[in-house]
Amino acid sequence: MSLDIGVLLPRDLPADQVLPYARRADELGFAELWVVEDLGFRGGMAQAAAALAVTERIRVGVGILPAGARNVAFAAMEAATVAELFPGRLHLGIGHGMPDWMRQVGAWPASPLTAFEEYVTALRALLRGEEVTVEGRYVRLDGVRLESPPAEVPPVLAGVRGPKSLAAAGRIADGTVLAEPVGPEYLAAAIAQIGHAPGHRLVAYEIAAVDPDPAAARERVRPALAWLGDPGWAPHIEPMDFAAEFRDLRERTPDRAEFAAALPDAWVDRLAVVGTPEQARARLDGLALAGADAVALAPAGPDPLASLEELAAVL
Repeated sequence: MSLDIGVLLPRDLPADQVLPYARRADELGFAELWVVEDLGFRGGMAQAAAALAVTERIRVGVGILPAGARNVAFAAMEAATVAELFPGRLHLGIGHGMPDWMRQVGAWPASPLTAFEEYVTALRALLRGEEVTVEGRYVRLDGVRLESPPAEVPPVLAGVRGPKSLAAAGRIADGTVLAEPVGPEYLAAAIAQIGHAPGHRLVAYEIAAVDPDPAAARERVRPALAWLGDPGWAPHIEPMDFAAEFRDLRERTPDRAEFAAALPDAWVDRLAVVGTPEQARARLDGLALAGADAVALAPAGPDPLASLEELAAVL
């Protein structure tokens, strides 16, 4: 049983801590560093290039670039440049984008699934060095080819949820990035929806806190669980045996902070990688057994660099 353990770079990390965080993740031995591209924060490709430039061996994943935000040819040029400079160390996540954010910037398509499929198909072909001509609903290219495609083509992973999107990911992507929380139950449901896809890589994002005192670790992750009652996270909760009780608690507790504080410890333990190093490793082993190839731990708590050191106890 093999599981690559990585970490997320917090989207709101102060600028003067971004490169030290990336370097320390590399030094501690994490297999991967995933950067996020959330509206109003930092660009995914810029963060990835900077992190790769100051590290020696860690893979850097970009999660997740929204398909509607960039022309696919120029996205391929950016990705190819980074992949050329740092061979074998770049992973690309492509998704629909968060609907509210994409609507804010006028880039939410009438058919997100069609846009996603056209985009990923064209992007992968361009990165392979092919000349691409396509007249799609959202992607239109006329004889476009990269002059210097990367010798090692970066894998393109889908950052999507929902049965139709996951099925498309299984058909057209090299892997799938599943946003937190990912329990074994949700992982099994996603794998069933992806279908039989040999070599398809599954990366699970997980909120995480490791501490000799399990209660202290739980208190650090609770604020990050406050959003889980919102409708968009329903697929993550529905496969769990406490889903009905979870929904009832959310309905009775509309305030997010109160909702997070009211979550039973047993639920918190199943919604995050949390507790002592031994407890956290057991949770990671369960994800590996359920089919995850990699886990990206999102450090919980007020000091991400200190949390990074604590999370390294699971390596």
